Amino acid sequence: MGQLDKVNILLVDDEESILQFLELGLGNEGATVKTTTNGIEAITIADQFKPHIVILDVMMPGLDGFETCQQLRASGNDMAIIMLTAKDDVSDRVNGLRLGADDYLVKPFSFSELLARIHARIRNQFPMLLSAVRYGEFTVDDRRKEIMQHDEVLELSPTEYELLKLLLMNHGSVLSKAIILDKVWGYDFGGEQNIVEVYVRSLREKLGDREHRIIRTLRGAGYRMDL
Repeated sequence: MGQLDKVNILLVDDEESILQFLELGLGNEGATVKTTTNGIEAITIADQFKPHIVILDVMMPGLDGFETCQQLRASGNDMAIIMLTAKDDVSDRVNGLRLGADDYLVKPFSFSELLARIHARIRNQFPMLLSAVRYGEFTVDDRRKEIMQHDEVLELSPTEYELLKLLLMNHGSVLSKAIILDKVWGYDFGGEQNIVEVYVRSLREKLGDREHRIIRTLRGAGYRMDL
């Protein structure tokens, strides 16, 4: 089973190459995926398909992403909308969020980042779909606040759980200490950044990662989890 089993995702983008790439990647994660290149068709498909997640491009001919987002929200169907844009413009992001978007990604983006955003939206709006998510040898059960390695439950503190979950969700991507502090400890954390090193060291001991092959340190950049 994939990480996104039981999740319906609608992709809306006028660039066929992006649609094909995302359809393949999300399909491999277990999602049921439908695609369209225009906003008008997206509204019709959404009404019948009932997607949990809509990945919606801003710049499309005819009905653009903003108008499509507004009409999708007006339909009353429960869905999370992640908008894609080719430019990092604050006014665009504000406009999209005002019209009902839940999140925003600027092109080009990594597939792992999109996947993390999708998981975040599902946890917030459809937690029943992600009772347990598998990442290689690890399984994260967010409802039970448990992480298993090789089907054995790890003995983790609440902070260790949140840190390991963050690393797993973003596996393959480098996370800086600043990002980890913000996501795990909160933006207003007033302590020292070396707290991250302390917790990473503790996790490595519990994972049997003596040679740092699972949680890798990239000097001057941060940490990356390899599965």
